[in-house]
Amino acid sequence: MKKYLITATPSYLQLRKHMPDFALYRDKENKNYARDAQNFVQMCKTLKTLKVFLHQDYRLAKKLDADGVHLTSQQFGDIIQAKALGLDVIISTHTHDEVERAKSMGADYVTYSPIFATPNKGEPKGISALEEIVNMTDMKIFALGGIVSQQEVDAVAKTGVYGFASIRYFL
Repeated sequence: MKKYLITATPSYLQLRKHMPDFALYRDKENKNYARDAQNFVQMCKTLKTLKVFLHQDYRLAKKLDADGVHLTSQQFGDIIQAKALGLDVIISTHTHDEVERAKSMGADYVTYSPIFATPNKGEPKGISALEEIVNMTDMKIFALGGIVSQQEVDAVAKTGVYGFASIRYFL
């Protein structure tokens, strides 16, 4: 199962400790996001097997030579432009319809959330809903939301999901 690190405070030690397969720099508050994103991409590129993503801005992702962009659930319209630039696309989804829409528009991966209780993210979907959606599509799905320990990782792994994404698990 693939590991997807989401971070606003990237560090080389964090990457080396957990050895994720994917890493996203997401910092919605940073006025110097472009500069720090450049540093993040350069740091990640030293780990040859790591795919590096930036949040929302596909043009910046292309400019900085990131592998891809992680779009919000409000950015379905940007999938085609990001793919045209040669980027891998992950998009946030919360329903089966959104997963299928992402697939039909050419996204490479989706996050599906929240699986477990997560502050300010609404009612958790739970393992059964995750397993149901995994069995309904061949889309590469990252389980997201409330995955903070090996117990949650083990639970999502049993569904056959492509991978899991987390912030707190990797702290």
